[in-house]
Amino acid sequence: MRDNGHEPNIIEYLKNPPSANDIYTICKFLSKDPINIIRTSEKLYKDLNINDNDMDWDDDDLINAMVKFPKLLERPIVIRGEKGIIGRPPEKVLELL
Repeated sequence: MRDNGHEPNIIEYLKNPPSANDIYTICKFLSKDPINIIRTSEKLYKDLNINDNDMDWDDDDLINAMVKFPKLLERPIVIRGEKGIIGRPPEKVLELL
């Protein structure tokens, strides 16, 4: 982003975890359901049995898990205005500019 004249506001959410409302807003800006912004490669994802079809994880449960364990949240997430994108690969961020 900096190469394109945009200075990002970086929020280190492992140090400053987002609230449930923040995550709802992120989902809205990304146009994604909570399950789609969880890092499925995290060991914690498996430890919590989020991938277990026998568990009834609704959106509130998933958001509460991300609040409690921010490591589950995909990163980086880039927000510009009321739109957002998961910045992986990094070139995807250019879609917001």
